[in-house]
Amino acid sequence: MSVAITVKDVVKRYGETTVIPGLTTHIGRGEFFTLLGPSGCGKTTLLRMLAGFNTVESGDIFFNDVRINDVEPSKRRIGMVFQNYAIFPHLSVRKNVEFGLRNMDVPRKEVRSRAEEYIELVQIERWADQMPDRLSGGQQQRVALARALVTSPEVLLMDEPLSNLDAKLRVEMREVVREIQKRVGITTVYVTHDQEEAMAVSDRIAVMKDGVIQQLGTPRELYHRPANLFVGGFIGRTNVLDGQLHVENGQTLVTVAGATLVVPGLPGAADAVGPVKVAVRPEEFVLDSSATTGIPAVVDHGVFLGINTHYFLTLRDGTAVEVIQESEFDEVLEPGAEVFLDVKRHKINVFDRDGATNLRTGSTAAQQQVPA
Repeated sequence: MSVAITVKDVVKRYGETTVIPGLTTHIGRGEFFTLLGPSGCGKTTLLRMLAGFNTVESGDIFFNDVRINDVEPSKRRIGMVFQNYAIFPHLSVRKNVEFGLRNMDVPRKEVRSRAEEYIELVQIERWADQMPDRLSGGQQQRVALARALVTSPEVLLMDEPLSNLDAKLRVEMREVVREIQKRVGITTVYVTHDQEEAMAVSDRIAVMKDGVIQQLGTPRELYHRPANLFVGGFIGRTNVLDGQLHVENGQTLVTVAGATLVVPGLPGAADAVGPVKVAVRPEEFVLDSSATTGIPAVVDHGVFLGINTHYFLTLRDGTAVEVIQESEFDEVLEPGAEVFLDVKRHKINVFDRDGATNLRTGSTAAQQQVPA
């Protein structure tokens, strides 16, 4: 039912503007693969090339071993779910789900049974005979998902499918989408600009910028070991500090904002002595009000969010940072308090002066263009 997808040296231009300069990647059979990036990065353009809605200037796209560049969209065996649901307002939920099957000349009895199967799969049985305008946004998106899957496509393409839903519904629906995708086992390519959504649903994520895959990996890999500063800043929040790297007596030392830290696990350190960028996620700072050594900082203000408190501080060199700490009932740092910060050395990332290479992994954007 599902296929592997290979994209090889694909180029897309609009007039004189090159949107995708030559992209190569591979999507495994049954994989949930997400294209993540800011607006204009080329993710929807690539999705539309897979669907056949956009032409391919050069390069090739394969479903398994079949080159599909010139295959009509209707013959590519794809299902699509859009941002605006795109369900027919004049048809009931059941008839919306049945629509694709009727166009395929599936026998009437089978149409009914297959539609019922997917209506139950997405849990909209109680609304099967309702009109779409009686349904919530989340329910309508379930209808769109059932209609896309009922024709047994080989590939499911989803373009910002949850962006019109409110925050609570988005969280609920991403779990629904992930569960159904795994149950059906269909190869899925998902487009979003929401990094939390991408991490929640994906097997692997391709982070894109200017038509180039900056990094391709699992959510855990991208979050903990971003290939460059762009990925580190796009996947979750991060504090970026200017530092100086030097090596003494076999130890790698990084000086930031008046403090020198021993940072192990930097195999590229010897070739990067000098200015570096240090990326520290808010939860990777250690804030101990009783500490007398570390990175000096002044508390600007704190925001209590239940289980955690977010503190905003200014370092000695004027850098503003965010620190997340587990909330304590009897310990609150007031604005103006002078404190010292440490960092979880094994978690932070150190990049070269341009932010293009992670010194922990030696990874760069250019190395991410090779199929997995």
